[in-house]
Amino acid sequence: MAGKSEAPLDDLMMAMDVVDTLRHEEGQVARELKADERDTAMIDRLRKVYAAQGIEVPDHILKKGVEDLKRDRFVYSPPAAGFSRTLAMIYISRSTWSKWMVGVFAVLVVAIAAWYFLVKLPEQRAEADLLARIDALPQTYSELVGRVDALTENADIEAEAARLAEDGRLALSDGKNDAAFKAESDLRQLAANLQEVFEVRIISRQGVPTGITRIPETNPETENYYIVVEAIDPDGNIINRSIVSEENSEAVSVDKWGQRVSQNIYDAVRQDKLEDGIVQNGKLGEKRRGELNIKWRSGVQDGAITQW
Repeated sequence: MAGKSEAPLDDLMMAMDVVDTLRHEEGQVARELKADERDTAMIDRLRKVYAAQGIEVPDHILKKGVEDLKRDRFVYSPPAAGFSRTLAMIYISRSTWSKWMVGVFAVLVVAIAAWYFLVKLPEQRAEADLLARIDALPQTYSELVGRVDALTENADIEAEAARLAEDGRLALSDGKNDAAFKAESDLRQLAANLQEVFEVRIISRQGVPTGITRIPETNPETENYYIVVEAIDPDGNIINRSIVSEENSEAVSVDKWGQRVSQNIYDAVRQDKLEDGIVQNGKLGEKRRGELNIKWRSGVQDGAITQW
């Protein structure tokens, strides 16, 4: 049948483009064309197409176009996969992957900067500060010993300061930095204790007991007496003191504590307060500059409590 001898329309159009390209020797077929029909049917069909357009195409050109079509002469074949093709594809797609690369690079820069400024730089500064402190320790020992000597005339205290400094220098020479810093801390505390000045006064204000008694569990036949006191500096400020409670042996920083006294002092303070609600003789002890210990009134005993 005539219908079976005709090539598909797409093939005819592509063959026409091929013939036209051959005639003008320029251009390129844009898509692949193949046909399974007989060459004669293809040539006849092409001749009719061009004749309908008023174009006369020689038979040898039509035959050459069909042969070229059969050989895929004008069909584009992508280059085989390989390193060169991969590089070319990377280059072609650069507008896409370059944005991702810029984003990744920016995140990497921010992460590195954050790590440096938040982690590495503080570590470097801390290490530099530590080395500076270690280098300065010998001079620091000498300065603290000089400060202690200026605050006191007590030979035992001066000898203690010299011993602490020597212990620090030995620890430093042995590379025992913790022990060296401990010696420095002890020297500073010694100087600070010598510098302190305050009075230990009996509390007689409302809401705070003036006296407390305790029956110790280890000796129920006895009774301990305590006067509640606070430390007052020369400006009238209440200062905290580190007090070791004899009930649990724990050191606590407190603004008031119970100081153990004899029964005579306890009774005298109690009678003093009963007279007018005020303890007239309120000073129980005094800490002077250049001394380490509090100078107590007669009858004050060792021992204190921090809770009642």
